[in-house]
Amino acid sequence: MNFEALVKHISTIQSTLQAQAAHAVNLALTARNWLMGCYIVEFEQNGEDRAAYGEQLLKKLEQRLNVKGLNERRFREFRRLYLVYPQLKEPVAQYIVSQSQIRHTLSAEFIEPIRRMPSAELDDAKRWMIPADRLFNRLTYSNLMLISTIDNPVKRAFYEMETIRGCWSYKELERQINSLYYERSGLSRNKEALSALVQQQAAPLQPKDVINTPVTLEFLGLNDRALVTESDLEQSILDNLQRFLLEMGHGFCFEARQKRILIDGDYFFADLVFYHRILKCHVIVELKIDKFRHEYASQLNLYLNYFKAEVMQPDDNPPVGILLCTEKGDTMVKYATAGLDPNIFVQKYMVQLPSEEEIKRFISKGTQE
Repeated sequence: MNFEALVKHISTIQSTLQAQAAHAVNLALTARNWLMGCYIVEFEQNGEDRAAYGEQLLKKLEQRLNVKGLNERRFREFRRLYLVYPQLKEPVAQYIVSQSQIRHTLSAEFIEPIRRMPSAELDDAKRWMIPADRLFNRLTYSNLMLISTIDNPVKRAFYEMETIRGCWSYKELERQINSLYYERSGLSRNKEALSALVQQQAAPLQPKDVINTPVTLEFLGLNDRALVTESDLEQSILDNLQRFLLEMGHGFCFEARQKRILIDGDYFFADLVFYHRILKCHVIVELKIDKFRHEYASQLNLYLNYFKAEVMQPDDNPPVGILLCTEKGDTMVKYATAGLDPNIFVQKYMVQLPSEEEIKRFISKGTQE
């Protein structure tokens, strides 16, 4: 073995086992969420005290469990997954049986609702549907969740097939749905050529795409910060900016860093969130490590509108947004913020660099070594 062979072996081991780990986590996640959906539907239909909870069942369940990631919205997703994909009964049951530790932990009372379910028999008219074992083993939970929102079963099967063929990530699948790929395929005379072109241009799924999603991180109990990737420069500036505002006093109360905001199934992150006791309003600070762009103002405006609708209390004043950029053009800022929330402020910050004398000493020292 030479060095190049060693590098190749290490690289192959890393990529292969990383993909296997991501796949194992995803199977467990899909099985868990489908089973929870099964139990919820079973209770709604046959629970002895179901009438006492009614429409508040999922909310009460969230409050009673008090587990991060298991909330009313997630429970609705799990229930929908079960109702849309009852045929996953067999692969989920097989998965549980194949995992000895899970099988020994879950008693018969947990398995009984699955056994009582009738097997999903496909009639001749539905033989074209994707087999359940392929759905379970080849689609990530995030993709299943997204596809389950599609009402048309033919359209669902189309995206299932194309996602499996192209090994699409959640973002890629979402992009194809939003670009009306199914509808375009229906209009295309050469569907295979269109499919080949789409697959050629699509971004393939990577192991990090499976792990680095909000629902998977919640499942694994990881911190929200793992969702956000920042450069060392941005991290350093945020550290110092946070310290500066806190030391400045005058009513600034720190609330959150990388505040996660969920809107229509998409996650956004506000860099820093403060509450000002004197002004009685939230202050949202967004930091960009490049020059001002018009979309940055729109993003901050989105956060302000969210806080007005979801966070602001009756006796609060409207939130204030501060956007910090390395460079800004006054005309661009004027046009980009016209018509937006008047409480958006765009400022320029400077990164402190070493002095010229320090740079000279550094160069001089380097030439002497």
